[in-house]
Amino acid sequence: MNTGSLLARLGVPLMLLPALALAGEVSLSGEGSVRYQPDSARLQFTAVVEHEVPQQATEQVAALMAQWRDAIEDYEDDLQDYTDANVHLYSRTLPPSERGGEPDKKAVASQTVTFEINDLSLLNPLLQQAQSIGLRYNLSPGHFFYSEEEELEQEALARAIADARARCEFVADQLGESCGDVISMQVNGGMHPGPRMMAEARAAADTVSNVGIREVTASVTATFELD
Repeated sequence: MNTGSLLARLGVPLMLLPALALAGEVSLSGEGSVRYQPDSARLQFTAVVEHEVPQQATEQVAALMAQWRDAIEDYEDDLQDYTDANVHLYSRTLPPSERGGEPDKKAVASQTVTFEINDLSLLNPLLQQAQSIGLRYNLSPGHFFYSEEEELEQEALARAIADARARCEFVADQLGESCGDVISMQVNGGMHPGPRMMAEARAAADTVSNVGIREVTASVTATFELD
């Protein structure tokens, strides 16, 4: 493969090569990525009861929450940022069961539990407790994260910078030069983690067997001196 073809594959337009050589600098992009598996989760469970009498709905929700607190007693020290303080009560109107009948009004009481876990081995036991009590929940990729995600982003950025320099060194070698100092560098956009695969839990019988592999990516555009 000739030099022109190799440089074209690196994203360097051939028409710019004379100008780049004369100017003594070259601009290149670099990309980096890190694959990882989440080790933490943000969870939310909700107790919901409907009843004709608002007080009955509220009392039944309180009973469900008492069962939940008893069920998680052994896990309390591992639940981060735990809260279950607020009870919500509202009414909803249902269409009449018979034509010409009166609408049916029901009180709806709900109470939501939220917390984080930094040990995913606790996930399925907590889900099973919630299922046995009848709490509602939904798990999706957005509920899972890595506890040291900032470090992963920095590693992906470091790899992108190293990739840009490696490309500079290749281009410089093809031109009989050497890759020098960085003149300027731009980080292109955010470094968002993307889910590769994910097991979801929605129904009462669901458990999670695999939270999947994710990838943090970063890219840069850098201009280097050619010596």
